[in-house]
Amino acid sequence: MTDDSHSESNAFPSSLDAGDRENDGFDDSGGTKRRGGKSWGKGGGKGGGKERDKDRGRERPAPKPLDAAALEQMALRYVERFATTRGRLTDYLMRKIRERGWDGGTAAALAEPAELAQRMADLGYVDDRAFAEQRAAAMQRRGLGARRVAGAFREAGIDEGDAESLAPAIADRAVESALAFARRKRIGPYGSGDGDRKLHEKQLAAMMRAGHRFDLARKIVAAPPSDAPESMDFD
Repeated sequence: MTDDSHSESNAFPSSLDAGDRENDGFDDSGGTKRRGGKSWGKGGGKGGGKERDKDRGRERPAPKPLDAAALEQMALRYVERFATTRGRLTDYLMRKIRERGWDGGTAAALAEPAELAQRMADLGYVDDRAFAEQRAAAMQRRGLGARRVAGAFREAGIDEGDAESLAPAIADRAVESALAFARRKRIGPYGSGDGDRKLHEKQLAAMMRAGHRFDLARKIVAAPPSDAPESMDFD
């Protein structure tokens, strides 16, 4: 089972350099944001009963509007393929309803995805806490700090209780994560020891963008080159 979205770009500031942007195996079918303005009527948001088949130059029937049974099958196929959260699954199902329409009335269409996502969680097919644990560990191994992890949690719809319960473990890995980022960017103990104040300010800014605490980032940037820096030196 893989993660359910192709990139974390929504959780990463646009000011990051290309090297700081991380692909985390997401699938865009997760639909992390809702797209607005589509019709809820039969036939979906395309506004017609037929669609043009551009490859063959002829019209083909539009997909049938979804009903509760079809939506449940869609949810089951999705959770079989991807590790996800209730929030992401809800967004995905809402997007599919907007695209294809709903056979049963607007009120039912609005209520069904959230209820279905909760049912998948009750059955054990969706586990927000496990998803959050795996996401946090993976991000920190790549050198991203607690603020970036928190942003990814918000993007995935992780609730406050689960986020708070994982905070101590995230904090325990803070130095290790910051050193991983410094190693990748050749900062502080992994650098050459050369560089002026302007370079150090740039390195500090990079570590801050990666989500690390200011005091920890400053210690690492100021550290002299070392063959084997110890985590305890930066606690």
